This record gives sequence, structure tokens and C-alpha cells, in this order.
Amino acid sequence: MSDVQTPLPGTFYHRPSPNDAPYKAKGDAVAVGDVIGLIEVMKTFIEVKAEAAGTFGGYVAENEAAVTAGQVLATVDA
Repeated sequence: MSDVQTPLPGTFYHRPSPNDAPYKAKGDAVAVGDVIGLIEVMKTFIEVKAEAAGTFGGYVAENEAAVTAGQVLATVDA
């Protein structure tokens, strides 16, 4: 299993906009570089990308949660 961590503090979002589906659902295939969420910092959105391929294990951090640098956001099962 591989953890997807946030590179910086901010607000974590599972989806690109409130009306869209989450980037990934449990059981989805994940490739290196797939976007799994967004971090908002001062009205700037930074994509959080998977660094390992596998099956999406699920989000650990809640949608719209305040997160700190290095916090685990989601898991990917190899």
C-alpha cells in the first residue's frame, strides 16, 4: 500500500468542483500522475497526483478538510 500525502498545508478537495464526482472512487485504477484531489492555498488550487500505480484504496482525509504538509490524503494498493 502507498500513501498519497499532501505536499503543503491547505484545504483538501476530493472533486474538481462541488457539482462534479470525486476524482477517484474506492476500487478505481490509479496510474502514476493521476490527479486524486486538490489543495487550495490562498485561492490557488494545486493538483495532488498519485506517485504509485495500483487500485485506489480510498480517501483518508475528509473532503474540504484542513490539512498539514505531509498528511496522508488517500491510499493506493499496489
